[in-house]
Amino acid sequence: MAERTSTGLLPVMLEPTPAVAMTLPAEVREKLAELELELSEGDITQKGYEKKRSKLLAPYIPQIQGVDPSLQIDNRIQTSSQAVLPVSKHNKSRANNARDERFRSDLHTEAVQAALAKYKERKMPMPSKRRSVLVQSSVEACTPPDTSSASEDEGSLRRQGRLPTSTPYQGHSHPAVEHWFNRVIQGSSTSSSASSTSSHPGGRSVTNTSTHIGLNANATATALADLMAHTQLDNHSAPPDVTGLSERSSIHVERPHLGSVRGVSRSYNHHTSVMETADGVPVNSRVSNKIQQLLNTLKRPKRPPLREFFVDDFEELLDVQQPDPNQPRPEGQQMSPLEGEALGIVTNWPPSLPAALQRWGTTHPKSPCLTSLDNAGKPVYTLTYGKLWTRSQKLAYTLLHKLSSRNEPLLMPGDRVALVFPNNDPVMFMVAFYGCLLAELVPVPIEVPLTRKDAGSQQIGFLLGSCGVTLALTTDACQKGLPKAQTGEVATFKGWPRLLWFVTDGKHVVKPPKDWHPQIREASNDIAYIEYKTSKEGSTMGVTVSHSAMLAHCQALTQACGYTEAETITNVLDFKREAGLWHGVLTSVMNRMHVISIPYSLMKVNPLSWIQKVHMYKARVAVVKSRDMHWSLLAQRDQRDISLSSLRMLIVADGANPWSISSCDAFLNVFQSRGLRPEVICPCASSSEAMTVAIRRPPEMGVPPPGKAVLSMSGLSHGVIRVDTEEKLSVLTVQDVGQVMSGALICVVRVEGTPYLCQTDEVGEICVSSASSGLAYYGLPGMTKNIFETIPVKSSRVPVSDRPFTRTSLLGFVGPDNLVFIVGKMEGLMVVSGRRHNADDVVATALAVEPMKFVYRGRIAVFSVSVLRDERVVVVAEQRPDSSEEDSFQWMSRVLQAIDSIHQVGVYCLALVPANTLPKTPLGGIHISETKQRFLEGALHPCNVLMCPHTCVTNLPKPRQKQPEVGPASMIVGNLVAGKRIAQACGRDLGQLEDNDQFLYIQDVLQWRAQATPDHPLFLVLNAKGTVASTATCLQLHKRAERVAASLMGRLNTGDHVALVYPPGIDLIATFYGCLYAGCVPVTVRPPHPQNLATTLPTVKMIVEVSKSVCILTTQAIMKLLKSKEATAAVDIKSWPAVLDTDDLPRKKNSHFYKPPTPEMLAYLDFSVSTTGILAGVKMSHAATGALCRSIKLQCELYPSRQIAICLDPYCGLGLALWCLCSVYSGHQSILVPPLELESNVSVWLTAVSQYKARVTFCSYSVMEMCTKGLGSQTEALRLRNVNLSCVRTCMVVAEERPRIALTQSFSKIFKDLGLSPRAVSTTFGCRVNVAICLQGTSGPDPTTVYVDMRALRHDRVRLVERGSPHSLPLMESGKILPGVKVIIANTETKGPLGDSHLGEVWVSSPHNATGYYTVYGEEALHADHFNTKLSFGDTQTVWARTGYLGFLRRTELTDASGERHDALYVVGSLDETLELRGMRYHPIDIETSVIRSHKSIAECAVFTWTNLLVVVVELEGSEQEALDLVALVTNVVLEEHYLIVGVVVVVDPGVIPINSRGEKQRMHLRDGFLADQLDPIYVAYNM
Repeated sequence: MAERTSTGLLPVMLEPTPAVAMTLPAEVREKLAELELELSEGDITQKGYEKKRSKLLAPYIPQIQGVDPSLQIDNRIQTSSQAVLPVSKHNKSRANNARDERFRSDLHTEAVQAALAKYKERKMPMPSKRRSVLVQSSVEACTPPDTSSASEDEGSLRRQGRLPTSTPYQGHSHPAVEHWFNRVIQGSSTSSSASSTSSHPGGRSVTNTSTHIGLNANATATALADLMAHTQLDNHSAPPDVTGLSERSSIHVERPHLGSVRGVSRSYNHHTSVMETADGVPVNSRVSNKIQQLLNTLKRPKRPPLREFFVDDFEELLDVQQPDPNQPRPEGQQMSPLEGEALGIVTNWPPSLPAALQRWGTTHPKSPCLTSLDNAGKPVYTLTYGKLWTRSQKLAYTLLHKLSSRNEPLLMPGDRVALVFPNNDPVMFMVAFYGCLLAELVPVPIEVPLTRKDAGSQQIGFLLGSCGVTLALTTDACQKGLPKAQTGEVATFKGWPRLLWFVTDGKHVVKPPKDWHPQIREASNDIAYIEYKTSKEGSTMGVTVSHSAMLAHCQALTQACGYTEAETITNVLDFKREAGLWHGVLTSVMNRMHVISIPYSLMKVNPLSWIQKVHMYKARVAVVKSRDMHWSLLAQRDQRDISLSSLRMLIVADGANPWSISSCDAFLNVFQSRGLRPEVICPCASSSEAMTVAIRRPPEMGVPPPGKAVLSMSGLSHGVIRVDTEEKLSVLTVQDVGQVMSGALICVVRVEGTPYLCQTDEVGEICVSSASSGLAYYGLPGMTKNIFETIPVKSSRVPVSDRPFTRTSLLGFVGPDNLVFIVGKMEGLMVVSGRRHNADDVVATALAVEPMKFVYRGRIAVFSVSVLRDERVVVVAEQRPDSSEEDSFQWMSRVLQAIDSIHQVGVYCLALVPANTLPKTPLGGIHISETKQRFLEGALHPCNVLMCPHTCVTNLPKPRQKQPEVGPASMIVGNLVAGKRIAQACGRDLGQLEDNDQFLYIQDVLQWRAQATPDHPLFLVLNAKGTVASTATCLQLHKRAERVAASLMGRLNTGDHVALVYPPGIDLIATFYGCLYAGCVPVTVRPPHPQNLATTLPTVKMIVEVSKSVCILTTQAIMKLLKSKEATAAVDIKSWPAVLDTDDLPRKKNSHFYKPPTPEMLAYLDFSVSTTGILAGVKMSHAATGALCRSIKLQCELYPSRQIAICLDPYCGLGLALWCLCSVYSGHQSILVPPLELESNVSVWLTAVSQYKARVTFCSYSVMEMCTKGLGSQTEALRLRNVNLSCVRTCMVVAEERPRIALTQSFSKIFKDLGLSPRAVSTTFGCRVNVAICLQGTSGPDPTTVYVDMRALRHDRVRLVERGSPHSLPLMESGKILPGVKVIIANTETKGPLGDSHLGEVWVSSPHNATGYYTVYGEEALHADHFNTKLSFGDTQTVWARTGYLGFLRRTELTDASGERHDALYVVGSLDETLELRGMRYHPIDIETSVIRSHKSIAECAVFTWTNLLVVVVELEGSEQEALDLVALVTNVVLEEHYLIVGVVVVVDPGVIPINSRGEKQRMHLRDGFLADQLDPIYVAYNM
């Protein structure tokens, strides 16, 4: 091919277009034609032909329309990169001996190779599996691919790129200009999204551009990410700022110049759109700034009407593909229905098939009917007509008279009977089939079920059930092999009705008495047999065939094939259905023919067996499929002495398949030398519903010669027939399937909608009206009406004929000489963006990419799945067991390129599965619908996956453009206009001070309690066994605090910061008060985890350093840990400040305690790591501490007589306040359960709540999750241990996030059995600026739930919807606002107040706000205004703190304790966490919820962005082979529900996603771990 390429280029390049051809003088045209003839007959070499031809054309070349000479030269350089195909039609059919052996004509292979040659060896980033290195080579390592012609290529392209306007490209006149160059410049006509360039500039070519760069560079993941960032943004807007792309020097970019070329070279009317990129950034350096400004002003709307800002009437619209104005449209006349020749009446034709059997059985009993072969190819048994007749009679008699249930005959005439016969026993099948016909029973032949769960077996069961089948006939051997139940009977298969199995072997059937004869009737319209058929969706229907249709079909086939009595025919097909049944069981009996039946099992062992049998039996006819011809090619080398000269007809049953032509050509090419005549190959087209539709007649019938058509693939995708002259790559070569059957009328109708007749150059579904087609789908009247009773109409809506037509599900057209051409089947039809593609064509293209090396036995399945309201193409292939990761990845990338190039359609997902794992049909093909089902359920278990959503998904909604800012005035007016109240709310007043409230300092309260109620127990700490580990009364706590203070006062100055590193317990609380007594500032720190020092110790160190602690107080055990050898590996232990252990302090008493001069002094520091991974410490003054305690006391009605149970960590936020402060302040008794104890005994917290009858309890989400997962099945056991939760009035989850409704609801449901009131569970809300904003408390209305539209949220709007409406998201109120707290919702950008039910940032004003950050580690300046900010208008005096959380306030119908209407605060999520994608704001939790729902094996999920790519990390709870199933499901669900394209899917082990003490995901830590390659992922998939 190489030599042909280099020389073959010139003539193609100069191929005159039709217009030019007309200008050539007649004699030149004649000479050209002579040359073509010489070449086609082999009288001249290709080289000579080209030389002479270019000589002839030389004088006329300049006339070729407006081609810039420089262009021709440039193109000439590219010879090696473009493989060019021979031009003329004669050429195309010429057989070429050096064939790659696969289903396809060499034409297709060459096209594929040419397409690939253009892309050269592009490298994509390989997905990484565990144990294979992550592909993150350094960027410098990306050198350009080394191909000899690359440099010239690039040069030439760049030259063109720089002079775009100088070359007036016109139409498609230059097929030789690199094909995609054309495509990018004209954009539309070949682009796969059938959309014109102008409708959304950049729709397709941009995506191409970016992805192929990815393909080409051996790109590190990072480079890819950058490119994809562009793809993602620009999928929909104007061309991206491509110049920016091409200047990235380190990546070797081959195509992006085109984007910019196209931007300008298109006629100027598009300028406005060209300039605008996704985010409004101008395309730099293309236009002057002046023009840019002008454009920007033009784009700016005048002044938006007010209501726009307040009315939520938006609908997020998916982009609807606009039809391309340039797409080809049918231009022919309306077709007229085509009639087959009349059915000739032959006098001795039998009146019915049983009559034929009777005739031959009695007149020619010795005549052979059927020979069956064993797996060695030896004849096992020859059934004669006499035997068939007598055995069928015996069976008929037995079925009718010897089977009974309760003395009633089991079967009545007309009953349906299942025939379950293996493929290697045609004799028994034939006897059973004719036995049923003689007994007037209706046979339903089905496949032998091999296991309880065969692919599609359930559907077969459904068919049997709906047909009312109660009896199954089978052979002895088959019955023994069926799966058995314990009782020894045949197992009931899933979905099957109860069946009686009857073995038809000799010993079970009885000889009928002399006076019994079967009734032989004339063929009637009663059902003769039912053939099963599986639809595209996988459902199985039964096509009923009447006796008269069965007979008419046999007669039509006899006439069409010229069958004569006693001919010999070999049949390789399945004899249970379709052509195998029609030719090998029915028509053969009508004509007393001898059938040699070749079982599939023999073909597997010896693919040549059928040819040997044709030779041996001198068969006149063979019935095969393309596969059989193909297999025999692979094996033919060893056979010398076989002759096929006896064949007068080689019927190719699947001749309608696009790849059958290549099998036919290749077969002829090899076997012509062995006596095979070209004209005996007879392809036919058929369907279960219409039976045989058309068949090529044998040569002796004087029919026109066979035809071939080379059709433009792009035309076909628009449903239009265009004989291709210019697009040399994407063509489909089809052969005719002969003439219409005798006595049939056919027409071609539109596929969708009303069945209008097609135009002559339009592809449609072929419909047949004839006496020999099926009657109906059994038991499905609705579908029957659609398929079997179609009335085709002319454009005037007049019916074509008065008789109904049957839809054949074959797509095709009627060509010249009234030959029928088929280009695809309805089952394989994929409509992507309005263009039609045929699954079989795509398979052929994929197979043409070096299949033998890679695809196991050519097993490829192609189907489409619906994602985001369009079909997406999925390709699944079985790879050979010996192929390496590299091979498979290379093959995948080449297949993507080939399909993109030839079909101009993007592949959404390409999956490789291990050999022999796809579900099989009975004869070994791939069960497509089952494969699709497994793909969608995540049960395919691929070993390699490549998703390309970036190129395929072109209908995402437009990225959101930010509205121009709203001024304060219009805002206020707007609020008035819309009648909205400003969204603000406050808790009740703090009320009168009580006796302990007059103390300004919490340490004074403790001293007062130690004197007033010294023995009142304040704290009980429980251990894992539920027993009391330690307690403290007021006096004990005071004494222990005194000792700590005494030891500190000599050593430290007042105001020093002291780190308290203690496990949860009394020590921590005592030292906390000890520090306050001594005038020091306590900083509580979670101790390091002894088993995990490497990650926990650095956090301790960081808090100690950031808080500037001068001393660490701790226990002896932890002190040893801090200075241990293991600790040295994690931190520098020499730099710890002084460490004191407080285990055995001397009993010293202090004469005086430190009194702070003012309550505004710092009381303690509260450090916590936020979910975004930022360590932030806040300063709590004495005043704030007192106010916080008082507020909680009022809300929860806390008094010394109360007991509350707390299962929280005591180190920060509300947990710290509840452990260390509240009990001392309010005097209630706290039952403390350290969450760590739940790891060894999950029930300890709930048991304690029940035991102490706590009315109020606090926990964290992680505790709640542990209880839900760990105790879900044990509620019964807990009840037996007398655990009763009916005492609980409120159980509050302490959180700094949106309430997790699913978790709180399942917790309530599970423990309802133990008396937990469903109203009890609620959440609190706090954050760094104020640790307790909301808290349900004991009185007040129950928390409410609202449903909001998730799509509106992305636009920062709240739109309330009904429960269960699509895209609805439930939000639960975060508890009641605490006394003394005021909340307002403010616009994050303008800082103006917002109206009721508007989404904005939650701002809070309260006496217990923290006074400021104590150095946010790393981000000081950013957070300065968090604590003291004011509204830009409205109430501009109040000082607010910004929480950093988005939420909204909504006034409910409920009333508060004060009698006012209750305002509910709904928290949507943290601003820091949100992802800004496509101009919209996403909350990670929403995406994560969708992902977790998508597959049962996803245990947890976290998402983050990385250079504009959405990365989804999922924890796989299941076997590793499921890992790759998740990639497609995750991508699908995020596209469907969030309109986002996932960039990277990372599958990891359970427990990899880090979670903090509050049970919140640490997404930023995860992100850092991912980027540093520390996750040890099972699989990382980069979506292209």
